[in-house]
Amino acid sequence: MESPLVQFHHVTYSLPNATIISDLNLTVEQGETLVLLGESGCGKTTTLKLINRLLAPSSGEVRVEGKSTTTWDPIELRRRIGYVIQEGGLFPHFTIARNVGLVPALSGWDASRTHDRVREMLNLVGLDPDQFAERYPRELSGGQRQRVGVARALAADPPLLLLDEPFGALDPLTRASLQREFADLATRLGKTAVLVTHDVREAMILGQRIGLMHKGQLLLLESPEAFRASDNPQARAYLETLNVNGGGDH
Repeated sequence: MESPLVQFHHVTYSLPNATIISDLNLTVEQGETLVLLGESGCGKTTTLKLINRLLAPSSGEVRVEGKSTTTWDPIELRRRIGYVIQEGGLFPHFTIARNVGLVPALSGWDASRTHDRVREMLNLVGLDPDQFAERYPRELSGGQRQRVGVARALAADPPLLLLDEPFGALDPLTRASLQREFADLATRLGKTAVLVTHDVREAMILGQRIGLMHKGQLLLLESPEAFRASDNPQARAYLETLNVNGGGDH
């Protein structure tokens, strides 16, 4: 069996006046989509930032591809990781093509290869490159910008994707459409992904496993089916929101 792509071993992350992550043990297996679910301030985004070494653990160790994040060159590590945030996190003064081609260009790809890859990625996320490549982010809808963000994250073919509330700012119909497309894309490309959300419905749709976080701790790590059957009070509270909002069978 392949070794996990990401491993947290007794990881704590503290600020002078608060502990944000407390003794976190977690593995992310190759090819899986792991969803971190929890309310704002529970440590989800901090966990992502510990993976790509935007933060370093106060104690314990985070390993990516079997190597501690503190021994990786941080730039090399981040080029192995696609990072998607709300609204795509695009550079407003770059064209769509330049946004998508940024990491390949920084990685030393020649112009022709980068150009071909940009077209391939825009097609992959359902944006016609002839129509969109030379536009600017302000000329796109929120859903289109989010597609560009996913295309940019995939452009250098990284083994790992980190997604921080990637669909949170979108209207419900666009959000549902992109959730389905992302789930299909991750499966087809065999990518490993860690996705952060506070939406239990999104977690159920996208996660092969759901990690429920609360006050910096991992309360539960289960498949969607086992999560639905859990008697953990925090999990039950999330599941009740599905019923309130009109059911949640997927």
